[in-house]
Amino acid sequence: MRYFIVDDDTASRKMLKQIITEGDLGLVIGEAESGSSSLSLISTMHPDVVLIDFLMPELDGIETIEQLRKKGYQGQFIMISQVVNKEMVGEAYEKGVEFFIHKPINRIEVHSILRKTAEQFRLQDSLLAIRESLANITTPSKPVYKKQSVKEIVYSILSDMGVIGEVGSDDIVAMIEFLFDQHDLMPQLPPLKKLYEAVATQSGIASSNIQKESKAMEQRLRRTILTAMNNVASLGAIDYTNPEFEHYAPRYFDFQEIRNQMIQMQEGRKSFTKMKVNNKKFLQVLYLEVQEKYQQIPTNR
Repeated sequence: MRYFIVDDDTASRKMLKQIITEGDLGLVIGEAESGSSSLSLISTMHPDVVLIDFLMPELDGIETIEQLRKKGYQGQFIMISQVVNKEMVGEAYEKGVEFFIHKPINRIEVHSILRKTAEQFRLQDSLLAIRESLANITTPSKPVYKKQSVKEIVYSILSDMGVIGEVGSDDIVAMIEFLFDQHDLMPQLPPLKKLYEAVATQSGIASSNIQKESKAMEQRLRRTILTAMNNVASLGAIDYTNPEFEHYAPRYFDFQEIRNQMIQMQEGRKSFTKMKVNNKKFLQVLYLEVQEKYQQIPTNR
């Protein structure tokens, strides 16, 4: 099961993600802190289930669901709410919400609700398989798999690092997609200057502005990676055994830079030594990890 979490409370998002991950309930492929910022991400990533907070600024949970349905999203919704009244419940049911998770979040309740949701998916898949068998009884049916796209995999990794909304995240997606499209011609990561120029050209930038856009892209990428380094260092400063810290810190970055930042955070310094950013290492490791995940045998929905 692939989940997307929408909640303006960072602690709630983190707790839900932890419960899902530690309970082997599925994969959290993305998250957003508001309904408005979630629309394009959910429409692109197509999660199986969206866990969505009822009370949020700009668009509340019900309004966000309405917008997503208009955009063609067909997955399920689980409403997260601290205040539940008959009117709200009735409106939520009308919009297709079948389950509620109450705040403060309880691990046992989350496990129970998500297992029920997963069971519904299994029943739906079984019914679909029966219908397909009856419709084409002479032809053996093959299981239908939902494989993540390159963009979805990149978004999932950037989400883990807390930079999915950064200005350079779209550049990163564009670079990895370009490398996949050109894999036969470029099996290895090319010189970064060449990569920036190729992606800028592919995006339709006029030839006279390619150099300028390439430099801007490099700076956006650098700022995004720096933010990712800070976020990963923060995870390590709080909990050195955090699985995301253990995975990303030594692979994507210079671990000594991360370690120095953690020490400064733990010492409570108000100003920090500027970290060294290695764009090439980050993109190289990201490209290899996306290749690995993309080539894995997908699991049935």
